[in-house]
Amino acid sequence: MSNIVPANFARRLASLIYDSLVVIAFAMLTTIVFLLIVNGFISFGLLSLGSHEDVSALIQATPILYTARTVLLVAVSVLFFAYFWTKSGQTIGMRAWRLKVQTHNGELLTWPTAIARSLCALLGLGNLLVLIDFKKKRSLQDLLCGTQVIVLSKEENKKVYNSLG
Repeated sequence: MSNIVPANFARRLASLIYDSLVVIAFAMLTTIVFLLIVNGFISFGLLSLGSHEDVSALIQATPILYTARTVLLVAVSVLFFAYFWTKSGQTIGMRAWRLKVQTHNGELLTWPTAIARSLCALLGLGNLLVLIDFKKKRSLQDLLCGTQVIVLSKEENKKVYNSLG
C-alpha cells in the first residue's frame, strides 16, 4: 500500500454498527445454546428451578450461572473480532466500509494482539479518541496495542476479499 489513509471516526462508527448487528445475532444464538444446556442440567436433575418461575429467572438469581453466561457472551464477542482481525484484518463491517486493522508494519494481528485490542476497545468507546487525535486518527485500542485502522481503496479491498477464498 503506497498511501496509508487512517480511518476517521465516521467510518469506524459505521463499521461498528454493522458488526454490532452480527455480534448481537451471535449473542442471541449463544444465549439459546446456554439456555438449552441449563435446561438439560435441570432435566437430568443436576440443577433445580426451585422457586424460580423459569430458566431465565434461575440464571439471573444464580451468581455462577449469571457469571458463566456473561463470560460466555464476552468471549463470543471478543472471538468474533479477533478471528476476523487475524484472518484478514477485516470484520464484516470493516469490509463494507473498506477498513483494515493491521500492525504498523502492515501485518495481520496475532491472536494475543487481536484479543487485547478487542478488550481495550471498551465496547467501541475507545474509538472516541479518534475525535481528538486529528493527525493520526488513533483509537485507544490502537494506541495500547500498536495497531492502526486504515482505509483501503476499492482495489485493495477486493484483493483482501479475494485472498480469503
